[in-house]
Amino acid sequence: MQPDLSVTFDADSLSDVEGFWSQSPEAQEGVFHQLRELDGMFFSNERALEVDGEVVLPPGPGYYSVVRHAEIVEASRKPELFCSGQGSNIVDLPTEFNDFFGNMINMDDPRHARMRGIVGRAFTPRVMAQIQDSIAAKATEIVDQIAAKGSCDFVTEVAARLPLAMICDLMGIPEEQFDTVFEQSNVILSNGDPEYIPEGANPLEAILGAGGLLAGIMTDLITEREAAPKDDLTTALLTAELDGERLTGEEMASFFILLCVAGNETTRNSISHGMKLLTENPEQRAMLLSDLDGRMGGAVEEIVRVASPVMHFRRTVTTDGTMLGDQELNAGDKVILWYGSGNRDERVFDNPYDFDISRDNSAQIGFGGPGPHFCLGAHLARRQINVMFQELLSRLPDIAMVGEPDYLRSNFINGIKHLQVEFTPVAG
Repeated sequence: MQPDLSVTFDADSLSDVEGFWSQSPEAQEGVFHQLRELDGMFFSNERALEVDGEVVLPPGPGYYSVVRHAEIVEASRKPELFCSGQGSNIVDLPTEFNDFFGNMINMDDPRHARMRGIVGRAFTPRVMAQIQDSIAAKATEIVDQIAAKGSCDFVTEVAARLPLAMICDLMGIPEEQFDTVFEQSNVILSNGDPEYIPEGANPLEAILGAGGLLAGIMTDLITEREAAPKDDLTTALLTAELDGERLTGEEMASFFILLCVAGNETTRNSISHGMKLLTENPEQRAMLLSDLDGRMGGAVEEIVRVASPVMHFRRTVTTDGTMLGDQELNAGDKVILWYGSGNRDERVFDNPYDFDISRDNSAQIGFGGPGPHFCLGAHLARRQINVMFQELLSRLPDIAMVGEPDYLRSNFINGIKHLQVEFTPVAG
């Protein structure tokens, strides 16, 4: 893929989900390429959220786009100047909404350090060993279920199944509730996409309803585990302590929502984009197949770099006169860290639009920039992507995309909703 540099843009473009974000990836990349070449940071207007002509959320004050790798990294490393506690999305949402859905993502220290520390203590060596075993077993089971078909929707039948099953199994969610978790996490990260939220419906109400359903699942499970502990992450989270503190039931429900949307959606979309990229780049696919064990680690990093499944997170400036690159910022200014743009920065990556599994990807920021908010589940996501493609390519080596992907209409998640694949059927 090469960016379309003929695409024009203005101060309203990046906030236009139905317009700008419904264009082709080449058109979107063309605009970000042009933004990286500007001297200062581009300022965008915000739009009101309207439903049937009624304003649900008024327009915010606007935001600056951080599109170059060096400045994304700098802002990520300085949470005292670029905070997360005022929200990680572009729009300003009520504090309760941010806490409910964002959990650690929307926290600053000391709350963030406390939460991350308690959660970290729940991931004991025993839990981590269970995770490793679960990933391998689930990947095998998923391929078993499609192997004889010869074709399938790769997203719903493969890419989505591994992280969903892993998270639910890990927490102790019964299998009959897997589809509910899948459906409600889609709604939460839909960004109003009409496949998940009908036209004319209030997206905030739909998202709150989805979050309430997931929280209810977790609340019921907490009650069960308090009465009868089991060998799962829910029990480990209930008993994990840091300086004598434990997570409350509300915090655990919020963390479960974060796991569902962050741990499920991002890994799912990395796997989906990986299939697309391997289909479009047969020479890279051949290189990978020639040495799956030796090349898979590099392939995973390149998939995450190119996919950049979370397009952005927001930070809010805390201090007047803060400099980021050549831009002077003041307290309250919103800055949007566009990770996909940073992962295309020619100053850091040679031929950044090429898919190259042999490149040095030590600087890729597909899991967020360095600092306290670097993705807590990055190691787990890498492992799932690795194992899933090892299983797929060793058993269905000719599996490939047919037709075009059906993309999520969003400026937050670089999502693929549906992706048809074909392959030579084999016995499951």
